[in-house]
Amino acid sequence: MSLFPDDDILIREIESWKGFADMLCSTDRGLFLQMLNDCYKYSNAINAKGEPFPAEALLMTLVFIQHKMINWLIKYQRKKLK
Repeated sequence: MSLFPDDDILIREIESWKGFADMLCSTDRGLFLQMLNDCYKYSNAINAKGEPFPAEALLMTLVFIQHKMINWLIKYQRKKLK
């Protein structure tokens, strides 16, 4: 159950990051948008939280860097196995 049942926090939050995504190079932008879209799996939990965390910009940047590194490691491992 959401604290704001008529307000989809996830959609609003993803929309708020579009400007950040627009400033990334095309490769990074695609990966970042993929990361955001992966959040939809957890939409019920995110909406139940009720409001965004205040330090979201810093945390999102750290998570993005980590996600980017994981993606690079997966691609590296796949090339190594071929």
